Amino acid sequence: MTVAIDASETAAPTGDDAVPPQAAESAPAVDAQGSTTDEEAGNFWQPPADTAAAPEQSEELEEEAENDSAEVPEAITRDAHEFGVYARTGGWAFALKVARSVRPGGQPAGETSKVSARRFAELAGCSADRVMRFYKAWDRAADDGIVPQFESLAPGAEIELPEADVWLSYYVSRSSGTSVRGQAITEAAEAEGIRPTKALEVAENPTALRAAILADPGTAEAARKALMDRLGEDPVLRTGMARDIVRTDDLKKAVAEESKTGGQLDYVRKIVEEGQVKTPAGQKIEAPRSLREEAERHLSLIDELDEDEETGEWAQEAYDSVRTLVAETVEKDPELRVQERRAKFYSSLQKATKAFEELTFDDVDGEEMDDIVEDDMLQRLEELQQAISTCISALQKAKSGS
Repeated sequence: MTVAIDASETAAPTGDDAVPPQAAESAPAVDAQGSTTDEEAGNFWQPPADTAAAPEQSEELEEEAENDSAEVPEAITRDAHEFGVYARTGGWAFALKVARSVRPGGQPAGETSKVSARRFAELAGCSADRVMRFYKAWDRAADDGIVPQFESLAPGAEIELPEADVWLSYYVSRSSGTSVRGQAITEAAEAEGIRPTKALEVAENPTALRAAILADPGTAEAARKALMDRLGEDPVLRTGMARDIVRTDDLKKAVAEESKTGGQLDYVRKIVEEGQVKTPAGQKIEAPRSLREEAERHLSLIDELDEDEETGEWAQEAYDSVRTLVAETVEKDPELRVQERRAKFYSSLQKATKAFEELTFDDVDGEEMDDIVEDDMLQRLEELQQAISTCISALQKAKSGS
């Protein structure tokens, strides 16, 4: 029902302010659609703005619905259909076109209506290599029972295709992936859980790889670890790296320092693992409990270091601490102290003997002797002879006294 109101009113009347019946009777008539039929109709109550907008929105929705229900051009329908197929199946949709149109290798042209990969590529306006990559992807999947074999597919055949994410397991987007080298890279990439195409792209762009290594510490670290993993099975690489190290002073120095650190850590670790320790003179003795505990404490501190932290200072501190305890252990035990000094003497004697045995002139003739001999040589030998005589006398005296 439509209610007539005074033109001065701006809101719908309620309660006692309602328009009397006779006013309603004098109001203009309204047709079935709610439109006034009297051109001279007065002002009528209008719904609030938000309510009034609803019919307009409804009209827009109805208009969109009418547009959606209108006939769609065949080209758009075909594009939408092909887009949906690709969204669900990925490259399988195109591989099927190749599989059902390209004849398998070795099959004569007269036995099938299919065409060669080269002819298919010409029709498609692309390279034969690209066609063959799709062909080989289908072939690998067929061997695994994922898709039908080529022979069972006729031109235009439609089948249910695998999911899109399975496609990446069989397709190699680069021709290098089909070579022996490419297959090895593909297998390594799959073992690492990454897409083969990424690894192949890196392998094809060594300059880009070099730039990434030079610019990014993270990439350099990944490259270092990869090289270390490869060293065991690649003697050529191992020899090349060793050659580079000895020819580079900074690397050679770093290797020497790391070797020293490694030796110190091994010394401390063996105390914990074997329960024995080597004295300065080279004796192996049972390590006291306090010594083992000290060695274990230092190792636990080193094991807690981050991978990128330097261990050199920590290893030196552990080694010095343990060596001090070893020396104290030897000095506290009289018998052990005697054994240590005897071992030290034998060690020095062996070194002196070896050095003196090499001190000969067997390969020098008489004419060259005058040119070789210096003034202080004879003096130093005489001093050495005197020291040896003194040592012999001390030993003889000690032996006769016992």
